[in-house]
Amino acid sequence: MTDFEIEWNKMINGEIYNAVNPEFFKKLEITQLKLWEFNNLKPGQTQKQAEILHTLFGSHGTNMRINQPFRCDFGCNISIGNNFFANFNLTILDEGKVSIGDNVFIGPNVNIFTACHPIDPAERNTGVEWAEPVTIGNNVWIGGGATILPGITIGNNVVIGAGSVVTKNISGNSVAAGNPARIIKHLTPGNNCHDTVEPC
Repeated sequence: MTDFEIEWNKMINGEIYNAVNPEFFKKLEITQLKLWEFNNLKPGQTQKQAEILHTLFGSHGTNMRINQPFRCDFGCNISIGNNFFANFNLTILDEGKVSIGDNVFIGPNVNIFTACHPIDPAERNTGVEWAEPVTIGNNVWIGGGATILPGITIGNNVVIGAGSVVTKNISGNSVAAGNPARIIKHLTPGNNCHDTVEPC
């Protein structure tokens, strides 16, 4: 196993790793080139968009649409379920695994982060990092401008209000909003279809 493979496995497993290993930058550049091509396609080139995303993600289901521009670090650590839609300017920093379920809608300017850095500046300046995975369940709607921080799990049937900063896990069947996000309403699936929650 190479030094880079050792550091990569540490990253995926949530251990402290050397993020300035040159091989990381090479891998990031490969992803950046794919994203540059994706983000510069003309409107209507949906088949080519789908082809690029297929090579980018670790796995994905059917009926996936992501509006340009889209940004991520590696892409291969992202898994997406069926019926996924993301509006403009979705950013996913996928040093850790990002798992997204079925029927997920994401508004514009949403951030999903997994990368963590030391608080101590001397340690931070050495280039060490660690990553914490993010899991998003089924039937989730994330409003525009929301930020999901490392290590977060969002349950099934959840709405995250616009501009929220999610710092703690959000249980299923709920509406959460604010900075930091907190649950403001519990949902009964099937009985809230006409409620107004202003998520975007």
